[in-house]
Amino acid sequence: MTSRLSSIVPVWLVVIVGIVLIAILAEPSGYYRWLGLTLAAAVLITCVVQLALPSKEGLVVRMLLSIGGSVILLAIATAVLALLHV
Repeated sequence: MTSRLSSIVPVWLVVIVGIVLIAILAEPSGYYRWLGLTLAAAVLITCVVQLALPSKEGLVVRMLLSIGGSVILLAIATAVLALLHV
């Protein structure tokens, strides 16, 4: 795995774990609140991971891919959870 993917995929995995936990543990009325907090956690984790890397070249692209992928995952989860609990 390239250094780009090795710093992006862990954030996506954290988001996926968060989505699964939300679907299992949260009340349907609290889904959106928890999904928003998951996105906030993804942004914070992205900043920590990307700034901890020794190479700052490509930082913006790595952060864009990490946060953008997280937003897409959370958008899909929002749609699925909304359809399941209408």
